[in-house]
Amino acid sequence: MDKQHENPLGVEPINHLMARFAIPSIIAMLVSALYNMVDQFFIGHSVGMQGNAATNVAFPLTITCTAVSLLFGIGGAANFNLSMGRKKPEEAKHFIGNAIFLMLSFGITLCLLVFLFLDPLLKLFGATADILTYSRTYTSITAFGFPFVILATGGSNLVRADGSPNFSMACTLIGCLINLVLDPLFIFVFHMGMAGAAWATIIGQIISASMVIWYLTRFKTVKLTLKELRPRVFACRRILSLGMSPFLNQLAIMIVQVVMNNVLVFYGGQSVYGSEIPLACAGIISKVNMIFFSISIGLSQGMQPIASFNYGAENYGRVREAVIKTMTASTLICTVAFILFQLFPRQITGIFGSGSEEYFTFASRYFRIFLFFTFLNGIQPVAGNFFTAIGKPVYGIFISLTRQILFLLPLILILPQFFGIDGVLYSAPIADFMAAVLAFFLTFRQLNKLGK
Repeated sequence: MDKQHENPLGVEPINHLMARFAIPSIIAMLVSALYNMVDQFFIGHSVGMQGNAATNVAFPLTITCTAVSLLFGIGGAANFNLSMGRKKPEEAKHFIGNAIFLMLSFGITLCLLVFLFLDPLLKLFGATADILTYSRTYTSITAFGFPFVILATGGSNLVRADGSPNFSMACTLIGCLINLVLDPLFIFVFHMGMAGAAWATIIGQIISASMVIWYLTRFKTVKLTLKELRPRVFACRRILSLGMSPFLNQLAIMIVQVVMNNVLVFYGGQSVYGSEIPLACAGIISKVNMIFFSISIGLSQGMQPIASFNYGAENYGRVREAVIKTMTASTLICTVAFILFQLFPRQITGIFGSGSEEYFTFASRYFRIFLFFTFLNGIQPVAGNFFTAIGKPVYGIFISLTRQILFLLPLILILPQFFGIDGVLYSAPIADFMAAVLAFFLTFRQLNKLGK
C-alpha cells in the first residue's frame, strides 16, 4: 500500500495530474497533426490545388502509421500502467520491450509494402491522372520515414507511461520544428517542390524517433534491457488487445477516407465543382479538423495512465473523476472548433493557398455541413480510451467502430445516390450525432458499475 501511495497517479489531485499528463499529450498530438498541416500549407502555396489534392491522396498512409503507433503505443502503455498499479514491475517491463519490437517490425513491413504497391495504392486512394505524379513523388519519399514516425508517435505513449510527459512532448515538438524550418528551405530555396516537403518531414521524424530511443535506454520506473525486446506471446497478445480500440478507430478513419476520396471524385465529376476541387477541399478540411480532434485524443491519452493505475489499484472514485473531467474538457474544445468552422470557413481555406470561386464555395459548404456536430466529437475518443484504460477492449473497439464503420461509411455510400455530392456532406453530422449518443451512454453506464 505504501508503494502505491508513492506513485503520484494514486494520490495527487486529478486536476493536477490531468494538467501534467494531458497538456504535454495534447501538444504532442497537435504537433503530430501539424506535420501534415505544415506540408499542406507550403505545398498549397508552391504547387497549388493539385498539390493539396495529392497530399490528401497520400493521407490514408499517414493515418495507417498513426493507427499502428496507437495500437502498440497505447496497448503497451495501458498494460504497463495496469501492471504497475497491481505491483507487478517485472511483468510491466515486458510490455514496454514488446511494444517497441512490434512498432519497428510493423513500420519496416509497411514501408516495404508501399514501395512494392505504390501506384495501385495511390489509385485506390483516389488519385486522378493529373494528381498521380504529385502523389507518387511525395509518397515514395515519405514511406522511408514510416518506421521512424511509428516509433516516435507510439514511443511517446511509453515515455508518458513512465511519468515523463514533458519529454514525450519534446520528442514530437522538436521533430515538427525541424520540419517547419526545412519545408520552406527545401521548397522555396532549393526548389524541390513536393519532394522537398517529403524530405523535411522524414528528417523531423528521424530526430523524434532518436529522442525516444535515447529515453528508453534511461527508463525510470523499471530497468529495460535488450532481452525485453524478445517477443513474448502473453505480452504481444495483451498489447494487441488493449491497443485494438484506438487502432481500429484510426483504421476506420483510413477506410472512410479512401471511400470518401473516390466518392468525391466520382460525384464531384458530375457536379459544377469537378473532381479535383472536392478532393483538394477534403484534404484541407480533414487536416484542419484533425488539429482539434488531436486535442481530444491528447486529453484522452493524458487520462489513460491515471485511469489505468487507479483502476488497477481499485481507486474507482478517482477513475470516475478523471473520465468526467476529461470528457467535459474535450467537449469544450470541440465546441470552440465548431464555432470557428461555422464562422470562418473561407478564411481557414485561404490559409492553404488560392483557388477559384467554386473552390472556396465548396470548401465553405464542406466546413459548415460536414462538421456541423463537431462539438460532440470529443466524447468518442475519451470513451474509447476509457474502456481501453480499464482493460475492457471489446467496448473500446465497439465505440471506435461506431462512428466510422457502423454509421458514416454506409451513409457515404447511400446518400450521394439520392443527393449527389451533397450526400457526402450530410453523412458526417448524422454519424457524429449517433456515435456521440452511444459512446456517452456506454461510458456512464460503466462508470456507475465501478466498484459494485
